[in-house]
Amino acid sequence: MTELIDAGESAGHYGEERSVPTLAEKLEALFVAVHPRGREYTHEEVARGAEALGGPTISATYVWQLRRGMRDNPTKHHLEALAAFFGVPPAYFFDDEASDKIAAELELLAALREEDVRNVALRAASLTPEARAALTQLIEQLDKGPGR
Repeated sequence: MTELIDAGESAGHYGEERSVPTLAEKLEALFVAVHPRGREYTHEEVARGAEALGGPTISATYVWQLRRGMRDNPTKHHLEALAAFFGVPPAYFFDDEASDKIAAELELLAALREEDVRNVALRAASLTPEARAALTQLIEQLDKGPGR
């Protein structure tokens, strides 16, 4: 039903401290990362889709309010339905550790959908282990370059 297209905000480089995302930020990240090709889901599509997957009645306005942080105390059933719609485990909303892991997986999958990243990954797969190690070192050096 859903298709991952674009990455949302980066979870940060390993070792960086960052705050725990709010419910609104987690929901926004799903809207940005998981959607039909070329556009985001509408709030109406999410509400109807969540209901169609067995969730409780939910309005497009309520989805919008959750996404904007105007409402922040949905029922467990609403969050389970939203998770089902976006194709993530309900733990994404309830467990910060699981949320971090899922966000990193969404970011990785979205990056691999970018043609240039996918081409580098596919070409690297055919390299010798030594050449992949050298490529990794080069990428790490470029990542530490000016402006980083």
